[in-house]
Amino acid sequence: MRIPSLRTVVGLAAVVALGTSVPAAAAPHVPSGPSGVDSARCPRLSTALEWFGDNRERLQRAIDERGTCSNPDLKRGERPVAAFDWDNTVTKNDITDLAIAWALKHDRILRPANWADTSPWLTEKAVRRLTEACGTDVPVGRPLRTSTNIACTDEIFSIREGAKLVSGENAFTGDWNRRRTVPQYAWVSQLFAGHTEAEVNAIARASRAAALAAPVGSTQKVGSHTIHAYARYYPQMRNLISTLKRAGFEVWIDSAGAAPITEPWAAGVGIDREHVIAIRNVLDRRGRITTTIKGCGGEPEGKGENIPYIEGKRCWLNQEAFGVTGPAAWQRQAPRHRPAIVAGDANTDVSMVEDATAAHLVINRNQNEILCKAYDNADGRWVVNPMFIEPLPRKSTAYPCSTTGFVNPDGSLGPVLRQDGTVIPDQRDTVHGR
Repeated sequence: MRIPSLRTVVGLAAVVALGTSVPAAAAPHVPSGPSGVDSARCPRLSTALEWFGDNRERLQRAIDERGTCSNPDLKRGERPVAAFDWDNTVTKNDITDLAIAWALKHDRILRPANWADTSPWLTEKAVRRLTEACGTDVPVGRPLRTSTNIACTDEIFSIREGAKLVSGENAFTGDWNRRRTVPQYAWVSQLFAGHTEAEVNAIARASRAAALAAPVGSTQKVGSHTIHAYARYYPQMRNLISTLKRAGFEVWIDSAGAAPITEPWAAGVGIDREHVIAIRNVLDRRGRITTTIKGCGGEPEGKGENIPYIEGKRCWLNQEAFGVTGPAAWQRQAPRHRPAIVAGDANTDVSMVEDATAAHLVINRNQNEILCKAYDNADGRWVVNPMFIEPLPRKSTAYPCSTTGFVNPDGSLGPVLRQDGTVIPDQRDTVHGR
């Protein structure tokens, strides 16, 4: 990706529009245009799409203050940045699961020479079980017959879905930084080793077409597993992205999915490959995907130790969008080197969402750390919205912010802290579906 020049940065918090199944609270009037600006000339979020409470107005105000409405002469290197997670932020449902399901049903996974080569964290039992279930009759580099070999499909999808074998045993072991990677996420991109990126793009497009055509709420069988069959672009997020672009923002996707899967979906909201941050594998001399994954923040290429996951999302956004290199990319930057608006839905997004300087948009999926930050609302710029499709009901218990809401690098749990180091008290769920 290109490295842009120094810019004024506007942090974006993920904004989620609420569908008709989610009640919209009465919205007080919030002036949307900055003082002295004719807001009628500014790009506007659609009033035909429903948001929770006054969320639309709050997002509009952030757009007006940071975009061309207030800064009509923004130059290329000065454009404010907005960043979005993908799965369950821009779309309802996980597009990586959909792509893996389609690939398994259509025999698109190529047999590795040794399953141990696909991840350094696979247990010996996992390697042995994958070898037994998927067989050795298919030549190395040729498609496994997963459409008919249910045992192979089940083991692969069980590892992807819950990091466990069908037997229930852990599929991964060893040490990894829980705020920089998760083995089963990295493993997905490694499963496509031997393909070109264009071939994986084609798999993503095929799974996308099937998911968009499937009825909302529909499911499918993947071996013995039942998962969602459908996905939808949230209309509110499409509108938010297009409004940001018209207002002069540089919009990025920052996802823990595989890049060749994410790119075709991102194109559907007008975001090109150069603005998609996701897990990107090293290619061999023939242009084929390898099991080696690119590193961030001065870290070397490896097997997925530093993917766009929690702190990794911050690192990759700092590196790709702001040109921050070396170990500094892992650190929170000064406000002028941070995004203006960021949207996310999960703990995996919390670092980049917190870095936003104008709006932190969170789609409520009852994730502890990010909802602790959002409901605490330390800077008054956190925007929480229920999922626009099939929103979750109110969480019956408080988020355990003061005790176990934070995941440490070693996997242990602790309290969620504010930027000043103070502990966030437990928070109640107040923005939800019926």
